Order: sequence, then structure tokens, then C-alpha cells
Amino acid sequence: MVGTTDQELLELIQNPFTKERGYRMLVETYQRRVYGIIRKMVIVHEDADDLTQNTFIKAFKNLDKFQGNSSLFTWLYRIATNESLNFLEKKKKRFFFSIEDHHQVMSTYLESSPDISGSEVEKKLQKSLLGLPEKQRLVFNLKYFEDMSYEEMSQVTDTSVGALKASYHHAVKKIEQDLTTE
Repeated sequence: MVGTTDQELLELIQNPFTKERGYRMLVETYQRRVYGIIRKMVIVHEDADDLTQNTFIKAFKNLDKFQGNSSLFTWLYRIATNESLNFLEKKKKRFFFSIEDHHQVMSTYLESSPDISGSEVEKKLQKSLLGLPEKQRLVFNLKYFEDMSYEEMSQVTDTSVGALKASYHHAVKKIEQDLTTE
């Protein structure tokens, strides 16, 4: 599996005799990274786990639509991002959460969940991130935690580089303000 290229994975998946192995290798190769970005967006492990699974199911069902204009990683991240944003939007509508209520519920979860580890500084950062609009939080996560270039982020989010730079700048300013006022 080590060193398997996107092209090799695609060939395995497209061959009826190696399809299952190819799909398994795709999941093994990208699952941890996809889960990480989803978890940073939705916070709750069980939700992130479900959305990660949904991401790979959707990818597998739509692999024939993958045009190769980007890497498989970028394509999967785009699916994961959309899954996360749609989930958060549905969750707010379903539970009639205001943004403040949702922020409070997730902050409490960060404090009390045994699944959340990290120093106090890391928890403060996560709480601060919860206060950002979803798109800004996504852009911050991709840039700060995933160290993606603006060009890569543009492919993942289907947003212009200029808009991404502005979102990241606003996110950083809000986080700085949040962390210095506590």
C-alpha cells in the first residue's frame, strides 16, 4: 500500500477483480485525514465517524464522475467538507439551534467529553473556532491544521483564492481577539 498513487488506486477500483481491494486501500490511505477535517468541523466523534463513512460511500458511488482534475485527496476533502457543512446546517434546523446555543452546546461538549484530549490552550482554541461561521472555521482548519495552500483549498471548497485569504484573515483576527480577551 505504501507509495500507491492515485492512478494505481483508480485502476484497482475500476478493475472488477480488484475493486474491493482498491476501495479498501483508498479508505486506508485517506480515512485518518478525512476524519480529522470532519471532526474539527462537527466536534462529536460519533458524528465525525458517520460523516467519514458517508464520505467514502459517496466517493465510491461517484468514482466514475472523478475527472482527475485534482488529486483523490482533494476530491475526498471536497466531499467531506460538503458533508460536514450540510450536516451542521441540518442539525441547526432540526434542533432549531441559534448560533449561540449551538456554540454553547459544543463548548460544553469540549469541556466534558472524555473523547476530547489536549491542553487548556488547545481547548480554548477549539472553543474559539466554534464561534466562527462554518466557512471561516473550515478555511482556518484547512490552512492551519492541514497546512493546505490557498490553491488546494480553492479546489476543495470551490471558492476563489482571494475569498479564502479574506476568510482566513477574518478567522485569525476573531480567534486572536477571542483568545486575548479570556
